[in-house]
Amino acid sequence: MEDLYENAPCGYLSTLLDGQIAKANTTLLSWLGRDREETVGRLYFADLLTVGGKLYHETHFAPLLRMQGEVNGIALELKGADGTRLPVLISSKVKKGSDGQPLLIRTTIIDARDRRAYENELLRRRREAEEAREETERARREAERDKERLQSVLAVLQRSLVPPSLPQAPGMEAAAYYHTASADQLGGDFYDVFALGDGRWGFFLGDVCGKGPEAAAVTSLTRYTLRAAAMHDADPITVLTTLNTVLHQHYIRGDPRYCTAVFGTLTPHASGVTMRLASGGHPPAVLMRADGAAEYLPTPGGLLVGILPDAPFKDVTRELRAGDTLLLYSDGLTEARIGPEGTRYGDDALLDFTTDLAPAGADKAVSAVTTLLESFGDGLDDDTAVLAIGIPAPTTSHEEQT
Repeated sequence: MEDLYENAPCGYLSTLLDGQIAKANTTLLSWLGRDREETVGRLYFADLLTVGGKLYHETHFAPLLRMQGEVNGIALELKGADGTRLPVLISSKVKKGSDGQPLLIRTTIIDARDRRAYENELLRRRREAEEAREETERARREAERDKERLQSVLAVLQRSLVPPSLPQAPGMEAAAYYHTASADQLGGDFYDVFALGDGRWGFFLGDVCGKGPEAAAVTSLTRYTLRAAAMHDADPITVLTTLNTVLHQHYIRGDPRYCTAVFGTLTPHASGVTMRLASGGHPPAVLMRADGAAEYLPTPGGLLVGILPDAPFKDVTRELRAGDTLLLYSDGLTEARIGPEGTRYGDDALLDFTTDLAPAGADKAVSAVTTLLESFGDGLDDDTAVLAIGIPAPTTSHEEQT
């Protein structure tokens, strides 16, 4: 067993919770050209990464590992003792004691220069993840009887995190829907539509990482920060930059908290409405046109809000005409599982769905998406927020009489 560990065809690494290396096999040390004495107990996992890898580890890998307990198949580059770079796939998992407390982190490192060598490992990891997800669901069902007394309280708190109703701007219409995945936990999705003055309107939709009271606190802070920032300067990039600063400074000394968010403004004019939209790591909005077409509105370069002290954001501008509808949603929609194999619903399926739906007003769009969400059944395992804003199409005299 010792020989199998030391000379395995992949690298093995065990670290303490702070990242200090506690154990490494001979395979990994030979790849890196390092001695065991200078590595174990002296270096940290981040010391083995390139500069770009260290940044990704701090902003994405480590936060996801803390939240999920495991991270699989992440592509990074290791730095050898002589400065050479080794592309690898890294999978890490937190080992817990019998009391449920984390003890250490186990990491498997696969040489990515030969993709075939790690394909079976990725499949095995996927099966383990599915088994873990099924075990979590079984445990949740067993614990339901102990949590029933809390569900009514949590429902009241959840409703307080979203507006009770949406205002209807002149010449525009808005509709929204919120699906709560679990009555036992507070979700982190949020949305709002509000007046900015001078006939302009602001809107946003987002998703805070995690669930529970901590996520709810971030949701509340995020909603009020977005509204306050928009009242001062409604430029979408400026608003998201302000939110990024607030979240980063507020949680920099504690448990990192961040979110994805879309913020936009609507400015009516004689021939329609000018929309400006910026995104921070959020799924792209869908624009359904009056002529029956549908398209994603990409906002490239938008990072998760609150991860870095200085995060770049970009915006997109579109003209909305009569019959056009903008659809915003959180990732619970596209990540829902469908079919006996549990495949993800996905971005392509959503674009096909909205193309078939267009043209559709805000109410019809939200109603159709609500029906779609209900059709997923147990496959919809995440909170999902949907917000639609449209410009009503002119009605014919026959329609008015009807």
